[in-house]
Amino acid sequence: MKLSTSSSELLTQLQTVSRVASTRSANPVLAGVQLVAAGGRVELRATDQEIGLRVPLEATIEREGSIVLPGRLLLDVARALPGADASLELRAATQDVEIVSGSATYHLRTLRTEDFPPLPDPDGGATVTVPAEAFVATVARVRRSASRDETRPILTGILVSAGGTSLRMVATDSYRLSVQETTLETPLDGEFEANVPGRALEELARIAAGEASIAVTVRENQIVFAAGGTVLSSRLIDGQFPNYRQLLPESFEHELTFSSAELTDVVRRISLLAQKNAPLRLSFSEGELRVSAQTPDVGEAEETIPTPFAGEPFEIGFNPDFLRDGLESVEGGADLVLKLISPLRPGLIESADGSGFIYLIMPIRLNV
Repeated sequence: MKLSTSSSELLTQLQTVSRVASTRSANPVLAGVQLVAAGGRVELRATDQEIGLRVPLEATIEREGSIVLPGRLLLDVARALPGADASLELRAATQDVEIVSGSATYHLRTLRTEDFPPLPDPDGGATVTVPAEAFVATVARVRRSASRDETRPILTGILVSAGGTSLRMVATDSYRLSVQETTLETPLDGEFEANVPGRALEELARIAAGEASIAVTVRENQIVFAAGGTVLSSRLIDGQFPNYRQLLPESFEHELTFSSAELTDVVRRISLLAQKNAPLRLSFSEGELRVSAQTPDVGEAEETIPTPFAGEPFEIGFNPDFLRDGLESVEGGADLVLKLISPLRPGLIESADGSGFIYLIMPIRLNV
C-alpha cells in the first residue's frame, strides 16, 4: 500500500475515527486504526467491538492495500507532521509503514491486519433516511438521561423510534427520564425501533452535525448509520426497554410556568453550594419560589423568584446536576412548565411551546 494525502486531512479524520478505538482491550489490534485503500478510495476504520466507525480519507492511491497501525501513536504522529502533505507506504520486508512529511520520516510497526474485526457495510437491509438536523437535535435533548452504569446495560441505551412524521427518543437512568417527540416535516420512507447505546448516538451526533440526512439500517442485533460518507455501526442492546408511559403520573397538583433562562440561571448559581451530595431545595410559598442549597463546612446560598404559586407551602429537593440537565435541555430558552405533586413524588419539566420534550425527575428526601 502506498498513498499520499494532506497532513490536515489525515489529522482531522484520525481525530474522528480514533474516538472509538478501544483503550481497554487486551487485544492490541482493537487499539489500532485500519487504513484500507481499495476501489479508488481510502477509509480509516476503528472499533471496540461494540461501536465501529468507517471514515473516508481524501488521498491519492499509488498502490492499494490494507494496514493496521497503533491508533494513539498514529494520531500523535499526525499532529506532529511538519509538512503540508504526507505519504504513507507499507514496507513489506520490515513490516512497518514509512510516513514522510516535510523533512520528517517515521517508521511505525504494523499490527496484524487479519486480526482486525470486519465492519459492516451500510448496504443490505431496509434503510430509512432521517433528516440529520432533527436527529441530532433529538439526541441532544435526551442523551444526558442515559445511564453510564454498565451493570444495568438496558438503561445505557436510548430507545429510538421513527415512522411517518414522528421521531421519538427515550432515555432513563432510573433517577430521571427524558422523552423527545420530534415532528418531521415530511414522512419517512420506512420505520424502525431500536435500543441504541447512548455512546454510539453521541458519536453519531458529532459526525452528522451539518449533514443533510442519515441513512439508518437496522439488522437483527446491529444498527448501521451512514452520513456524509462516514459509516457508524453499533450493536443493539438486548432486553425490554422500560415502558416509560407507565412512569409518568396521570395528574399533578401544581403546574407552574417559568422563563427557562431565568430558572436555569438561578439553579446554576445556587448549585455552586450544593456539594458533597447536598440537595438543591425548592421551597414554594404564596407567589414565590426560593431556591437554596447548604453544604456543611462549605457554605449556603439562596435566591427567590416570583412564582404564581398558590396553596399550602411545601419544599422539594432534587439532585442539582439532574435538575440542571433537565432545565438546560429545554430548547432555546423557551418557557417551561414545572409540574409537581408532593415532596416525595417525581416532578416533571416540559417545554411550554409544545415542542415535545418532557423530563421526569425523582426527588430527594429532605432532612428538615
